[in-house]
Amino acid sequence: MQVEDLILISVDDHVVEPPTMFDAHIPAKYKDRAPHVVKGPDGGDLWAFEDGFAPNVGLNAVAGCPPEEYGLDPTEYTQMRPGCYDADERVRDMSAGGVLAGINFPTFPHFCGQLFLRAKDKDLALASVRAYNDWHIDEWAGAHPDRLIPITLPVLWDPELAAEEIRRVAAKGAHAVTFSENPTKLGLPSYHTEYWDPFLRACADNDVVVNIHIGSSSSMNITAPDAPPEVMIALTPVNSLMAVTDLVFSGIFKRIPNLQMALSEGGIGWLPYALERADYVYQHHHAWTFTDLGGRLPSQVFYDHIWTCFIDDPVGVKLRDQVGINKIMWELDYPHSDSTWPHGPEKLFKDLAGVSDADINKITHENAMRAYSFDPFTIRPKEKSTVAALRAEAADVDIETKSMGRRKAEADSGNAALLGSVAATGANR
Repeated sequence: MQVEDLILISVDDHVVEPPTMFDAHIPAKYKDRAPHVVKGPDGGDLWAFEDGFAPNVGLNAVAGCPPEEYGLDPTEYTQMRPGCYDADERVRDMSAGGVLAGINFPTFPHFCGQLFLRAKDKDLALASVRAYNDWHIDEWAGAHPDRLIPITLPVLWDPELAAEEIRRVAAKGAHAVTFSENPTKLGLPSYHTEYWDPFLRACADNDVVVNIHIGSSSSMNITAPDAPPEVMIALTPVNSLMAVTDLVFSGIFKRIPNLQMALSEGGIGWLPYALERADYVYQHHHAWTFTDLGGRLPSQVFYDHIWTCFIDDPVGVKLRDQVGINKIMWELDYPHSDSTWPHGPEKLFKDLAGVSDADINKITHENAMRAYSFDPFTIRPKEKSTVAALRAEAADVDIETKSMGRRKAEADSGNAALLGSVAATGANR
């Protein structure tokens, strides 16, 4: 297999929501209070909701932008590639980058809808969550059902309402929901209770994968206030390490045996040690802690229930059997600052050196198709889904890096803390 032959599905990209997204979906009585875009006093486009604002942070939309213009300042739509917020332009950028399909996580509501959790008016919040989900399913993913895989927001403040919404969106064809890697950081009950069982059972019963993105706890790991931003960015997989450890010991999968969850943007190279350590601890301590995993080791729980993905992780690919080859997926992370667009296929192909064609197909698209009940080949022929075929369709797309006229965020001793609070949530808190 050559790089041109790859068929790529990215299980972690992001949408910068367009200003008009609520127009056709929010009930009439809430139209005057629905989230809407305003101009910030110092520039930038902000989402206004109740008495707060959520900026489009610069790092969240840097596709095609030179690194020297990366930063934390609020960004205007005119300073982004249209593919960030326009579904038609998104698939053109995907084709230019050789990518067949992708899942697009939210931006302004934060990674799992924390903005609506903080709302004072929960009726308005519920209407906004439902409107968001309808827009994402019907307009965003619905515009290109062979290219965009829908993912929905949960109702974070009520597990019964959350279960009801899962049943509603699953009936519309959505088989992915985003959720928090650590609900306690959001002031909610932990995974070590049965509080979330109604929601999680609804997901399991409707073949909906629960996706936990790094930063979906509205917190990131920061070693020191004066550490450079690279420290926090390099440590982002630690959030997923903590989430995995939490989940495999939680008992959730014993109570809900058909539940499937996915780690989003956490990488995979660290997993063999994390699972080895969890098994060691369980074997040495469960006799006195009375932890009951139903006769399985933590690693077995992981392999049965949790999917993984990576952007660029050659070590993880080498350890793919210990990670779990049947549940490893790939991600592009467009249009975020970690993204490899438009050279994702070439970056990935280097990681795949020496890997069998069968394993390559699992990692690049077959596992994602199984996880998310997604079959693009019912719409688009497989021979038109390769890197080469897609790029040929988008030969006119300009993929050159060029200035977008952005201000550069000021660097100071508090940069890491600022990045942790802003980039993790995508908004002011």
